[in-house]
Amino acid sequence: MKLIKTLSVFVITLVMSAFTVSTPASGGYEVGDIATDFKLKNIDGKMVSLADYKDAKGYIVIFTCNTCPYAVQYEDRIIALDKKYADKGFPVVAIMPNNPVVQPGDSQDAMKARAASKGFTFPYLFDDGQKIYPQYGATKTPHVYLLEKTKKGNVVRYIGAIDDNYKDAEAVNTKYVEEAVDALMNGKEIKETKTRAIGCTIKV
Repeated sequence: MKLIKTLSVFVITLVMSAFTVSTPASGGYEVGDIATDFKLKNIDGKMVSLADYKDAKGYIVIFTCNTCPYAVQYEDRIIALDKKYADKGFPVVAIMPNNPVVQPGDSQDAMKARAASKGFTFPYLFDDGQKIYPQYGATKTPHVYLLEKTKKGNVVRYIGAIDDNYKDAEAVNTKYVEEAVDALMNGKEIKETKTRAIGCTIKV
């Protein structure tokens, strides 16, 4: 009986590890670091980089996917972020980091279909070869990196979750990303620069 209980605890812990909080991958960015640009294929086949946004003041870079239930829960809120801030200089740039061989539901065709069905207003880029998410240190979907465009480069100003309640948008107490962007736009200090990203592990 003890062995069964022990095995049960182990299995539960293993399953939960796929959906728990994250710590940055080795070599990932920290707040204050300069994030390098990238060039990734969008769902329309065009290559997109941050430099393409000439008038941007910054970027809401979100690693997300089709198949993670956490990411799905946040889709409407991601769309809302782009609608609220893109015209103010902080567009959403979504990146799908999973290996589609391991996670077929995140193939480029599936990405196109999902973006069309949800009406994504932002680019949905494929991290081909999984080269970009390790640079950022993303470990979950969704995982947010708020960048501010400066003369020195794209400075990381916030890392973590979109808000404090993935289950229910109506029950959110703190909108981390919105508060961070609002602070940047008003020249104020961001109160919480780093929170724990909660979601599914990135599939390699």
